[in-house]
Amino acid sequence: MHGRGKTQMIVTLTPNTAIDRTYFIPRWSPNRAIRASRSALGTGGKGVDASWILAEMGRTSLALGFAAGPTGRQLESLLKAKGVTPDFTWVDGETRTNIVLVCEDGSGQSTISADTLKPREADSTILIGRYRQALEVASCVVAGGTLPASLGVDFYAERAREAKDRRVPFILDAEGAPLAAGLVGHPTIVKPNRHELEALIGRRLSSLREVYEACEQVRKQNQSWVVVSLGARGGLAVLGDRVLRVQTPSVPVVSTAGAGDGILAGLALALANQRPLEEGLRQGFAAAAAVVATEATADCRLEDIRRMLELVKVRAFSLQEEGEEPAGDGD
Repeated sequence: MHGRGKTQMIVTLTPNTAIDRTYFIPRWSPNRAIRASRSALGTGGKGVDASWILAEMGRTSLALGFAAGPTGRQLESLLKAKGVTPDFTWVDGETRTNIVLVCEDGSGQSTISADTLKPREADSTILIGRYRQALEVASCVVAGGTLPASLGVDFYAERAREAKDRRVPFILDAEGAPLAAGLVGHPTIVKPNRHELEALIGRRLSSLREVYEACEQVRKQNQSWVVVSLGARGGLAVLGDRVLRVQTPSVPVVSTAGAGDGILAGLALALANQRPLEEGLRQGFAAAAAVVATEATADCRLEDIRRMLELVKVRAFSLQEEGEEPAGDGD
């Protein structure tokens, strides 16, 4: 049996780690100085964010990925203080600083990011070696986010195959080419939002029926379960023999940054503990609802997660009942 006699641990893999600095601005005003009303500091990168949320939920994890410079050291310190175990591969360049702009006039939010990590081929070999070693004690892997330019687009596919060979569940959350290529490795679960799903299949999705059909297409082609997040509309989970609709409570949104990573954390807990996926969906979407109530990316409070847990509903999906309901955006 995998990992016999060793402590099992959730492993997160974030090749492109980051620090997120969120600024709340009255409105977007080009060609003018913009004064933020307040700001917040948080983690960045999907796997790292999942580790942060898991720690809030009382579960430690091993966080792997590239990191560099003072920003990388700051990220490492934040994670250690939270109760996460970081084991970064240190490279040239600088861990990214993402700028998240939230417009207080309700017009939306945007993230500005630049690829500042500069791993070399030897660094990739080290990271992959650490990942393979971690698989010996892994109960689940959460991988995702953008890839540094020096990494091949098939990076996630190869890591998914290695996890599958060791019978370790693998959750992937990426977009664009890394998502499309990563699916070739048959991850256990892939978690796009609606926009990412649309880009993957090459068409617009304007109803839950169309979202379901797209998820089923991805599932059949890649033998992966698909959990799609739909913002205020909750989510949909296409699991082959079962299709589940997740309904979430209406909550005031401060910032959506990192909400989808709460879903990753809940799914990872269920897979790591060999619990029903319905339980993971409830925990994950409850964590997502708690995240949007805070200013910093992926930040949340355990008491909010517990409160949201009572309000998240998971039930069988009915095409007849919901076929024409518009889909939301998601994170």
